[in-house]
Amino acid sequence: MPDSVKLEKAQLWELEPDFKNEKEGGKRVTVQFNPETLKVSFANQIATPEGAGDQKGTPARQFVGAGTTKLSLQLWFDVNSPLLDGAVPEGETTVTDVRKLTQEVAYFITPIEEGKKFVPPAVRFLWGSFQFEGIMDALEESLEFFSSEGKPLRASMTLSLSQQKITKFTFRDTGSAPGAGAAPPAGTKPMTQAPANSNLQNLASNQGKGNQWQLIAELNGIENPRLLEPGQLIDMDVSVSGPSVSFGINTQTVSAPGASVSVGAQVQGRVT
Repeated sequence: MPDSVKLEKAQLWELEPDFKNEKEGGKRVTVQFNPETLKVSFANQIATPEGAGDQKGTPARQFVGAGTTKLSLQLWFDVNSPLLDGAVPEGETTVTDVRKLTQEVAYFITPIEEGKKFVPPAVRFLWGSFQFEGIMDALEESLEFFSSEGKPLRASMTLSLSQQKITKFTFRDTGSAPGAGAAPPAGTKPMTQAPANSNLQNLASNQGKGNQWQLIAELNGIENPRLLEPGQLIDMDVSVSGPSVSFGINTQTVSAPGASVSVGAQVQGRVT
């Protein structure tokens, strides 16, 4: 059997108030299930001057304040699904109430004392090469499924982070430097041509990769590995040691269990 591919998990980090560095001893939360979509929205503060003017054209507008960038996403939690190492909250041995998991995320909307005022902690959202810093300004939790004892077992959380400026995406370096395991330029990677009446199992076995044929089929999008098209080009040099995450931006509507989510600018992750 092929080695399992470890999926990159999104995280929330507590930051120093200047939003630059991770807070020493601060909170870190790794999500149980990655979000299906990330919605990024931008807004400017625009004002129309008072007064009727000369009624001959559109009233002039002016920029009166800093813009805002907002990240919105949805997370899912289920106590019946496997938990990552260290995902069980401190002081707990097992989790039978999903709120034990969701309260870890709710920490980031809870105001903490800074000098003479209380404000939510600065937070960084990380997922592969995607990074966003802000304040959690909204959080909605839905309890989706209950046990016979009345304990909530599954929940979804819709949250948004905001920062008081219009910002470009931050592309985080995930360590795939050229010459250190990075993918070669498109069109230069060697491919294997399938002979007539061949199958993927034998083709992989001939290259000493007989135990990886299922992974090769999945990553090449081969629906029928038992009968390959003559001359079909196949990438046999798939990586099984770890994933890389590629992102694309589009606009669509997606559905999640028990919910329909409409998104604008959407970032999707794909393990390659």
